[in-house]
Amino acid sequence: MTEYVVRFIAGGVIVTAFAILADMLRPKSFAGLFGAAPSVALATLSIAVVQHGPQYAAAESRTMIYGAAALACYSIAVCHLLMRFRFTALPATIIASVIWLAVAFGLLAGLGGAA
Repeated sequence: MTEYVVRFIAGGVIVTAFAILADMLRPKSFAGLFGAAPSVALATLSIAVVQHGPQYAAAESRTMIYGAAALACYSIAVCHLLMRFRFTALPATIIASVIWLAVAFGLLAGLGGAA
């Protein structure tokens, strides 16, 4: 039960801080990047440090970076499939999901994951 309270408080504080930062940025479409993912990642890492130590949190942060790189490749692939090859949204996202998984697991296997 205590873990959930800590998660709630840490997550709320970090999400609020990022929401304030996002509110100060222009354009608003760019500010949305700070709405969820960075704040959730920081809350997760802070809890990981407290519960499992810094080595565990370091491994978690590496896998988050791999996931972010894979998401960037996925996004680029979707854009190319939609704009250059005129795919519709569903096939483009399904095909790009394969790219996302390949990049994420390739980075995990090649660079190492949780130690």
